[in-house]
Amino acid sequence: MLDSVTRRIKEAALDPIANVLSEVNPNAITLSSLVPGILCAWFAYQGMMGWAIAMWALNRILDGLDGTIARLKGSQTDFGGYLDILIDFTVYAIIPIGIVLGRQSMFNWTALVFLLGSFYVNGASWMYLSSILEKRGAGATPSAEFTSVTMPTGIIEGTETVIAYFLFLIFPTQIGILFILFGSLVVLTIGQRLIWAKSALTR
Repeated sequence: MLDSVTRRIKEAALDPIANVLSEVNPNAITLSSLVPGILCAWFAYQGMMGWAIAMWALNRILDGLDGTIARLKGSQTDFGGYLDILIDFTVYAIIPIGIVLGRQSMFNWTALVFLLGSFYVNGASWMYLSSILEKRGAGATPSAEFTSVTMPTGIIEGTETVIAYFLFLIFPTQIGILFILFGSLVVLTIGQRLIWAKSALTR
């Protein structure tokens, strides 16, 4: 919902850093982002939430920086976009697991299953739709979307996910409720996207 605005803000904020690191391979930045992602999950498991929050912030900076450097150098590749989303989904999965491992209860485990289940269906809802739009020639415009492939809009996008994960880490005692609330918004996004696709793809 907010990505169309925040992507431009992110690009402007990261441009100075990207200019300094312009000789670094963007894929190396992408791979390096996995390290703070894993550390975030580990610190969350250990209950060291301050460190977990710092690692999540670093992961997000690196995740944005790889694309900014690639665009600055004119070296965007399909593999780079693929690697980026693969690592994103890995990090999105392991952090909630880490939090619940550190605060185990039947309610928290149930909420985690619901959250990750909503992610699973949501991934199919936008990735397959993205593929269809690309096939129809309605794919991403790099200067407008800053993405390798088009990402159909919805209530929950990247920006909302970043904010939600900060909330997960700031309020771990409420993690079960937060998981259910965020997972419910993801389910609404799936429904929203389905309604849009029914209209757009059957014309």
